[in-house]
Order: sequence, then C-alpha cells, then structure tokens
Amino acid sequence: MAKTEITRADIMAMDDYAKVRLERRRAITALKKPRRVSLGPDATFYFECFDTMWHQVHEMLFIEKGGAAQIEDELTAYNPLIPKGRELIATLMFEIDNPERRGAFLAGLGGVEETVTLSFAGETIQAIPEADVDRTTADGKASSIQFLHFPFTDAQAEKFRAPGTQATLAIGHAKYPHMTVLSEDTRAALAGDFS
Repeated sequence: MAKTEITRADIMAMDDYAKVRLERRRAITALKKPRRVSLGPDATFYFECFDTMWHQVHEMLFIEKGGAAQIEDELTAYNPLIPKGRELIATLMFEIDNPERRGAFLAGLGGVEETVTLSFAGETIQAIPEADVDRTTADGKASSIQFLHFPFTDAQAEKFRAPGTQATLAIGHAKYPHMTVLSEDTRAALAGDFS
C-alpha cells in the first residue's frame, strides 16, 4: 500500500542523509523518469508520490539547514502533494528559459490550471488546482508552477490500473491547447499511487 503522509518518524538525521544523499538522488532520478510527462513545447508534468516528496523534504532540510524547527513547515508544504489513495497529483511547470518570452507567455495563460484533464477508458478526470493560493492573478497572468489533483472514484482507479489502458493528458487552454498519450511505463508507474 502506498504511503500517503510523511511524518517526523520518516525524517532522517541530516548527518545520516548526507551519507546516502548521492545514492538517494540517483534512485529518485530513476523513479521520476516515467513520472515526467512533457506536453507541448513548454509544459512538463511531474507526477508526485510519497518518495518524490520525501526526497524534496530532505533536500530542503539539507540545503537550508533549519534543523528540527524547519521540519513542520516542510511537512505542511509537501504532504498535500502526496496522493491520498484515490488521486494522482502533478506539479505542472511551464519551463521557458528566456525571461521575456516566459513573461509574455504566462501573461496570456490565466486560468490554465482549470483546463487540465486526464482521459482514459471512457472517463475524463478534471484536474483540481491545489487550493493553497490562487495561481492566476487578477490581471490574468498564470504562475509558471501549478499543483494539480486528479481525483478518482474506485471504478475509475480500476480502469486506469488495467494494463494497456490508453490515457491522454491534456491542457485545453485556448493559448496552449496540447495533449499527449501517456506511455505504458508512465501509466503503470502512476497506477501504483492508488491504494
């Protein structure tokens, strides 16, 4: 069964983490590979799980060196991005290196977080943006990073789990209409997020 929450008991001492950090980074890179989905020229979805968030929390603690006082803030920030048994969760990033092009692109992309869907076996799941902050400004500018939840029913999870199920990830925004079919490796990796 997939773990759905990082607790203080899951946190390694930073001295111990330092000893295994390179090995953990290699392992997480391999784990993330099928969980990364490019969509069009500028968007990448990173489907999160317990292990990706465990790694992120440890990296933040290691780099920022905030000690025990920092742990609760990191758990509060990253636990909402761990699937809770009947959902997939993705970080959507619009990755544009040129600052001028990025600014112009995002200025016309307001509400993009409301247009993301995952379709498979006659089902369509509408992504629900993380509710922590509004990631579209009043003047219509989108954030370059979006956090999206894909809630499933039990029946939908079973359909998605079936080997060979074709799943299509799409953004339906008028200024960025793109879709892609998930690879079987990706579908299988994501199916493991259900408990």
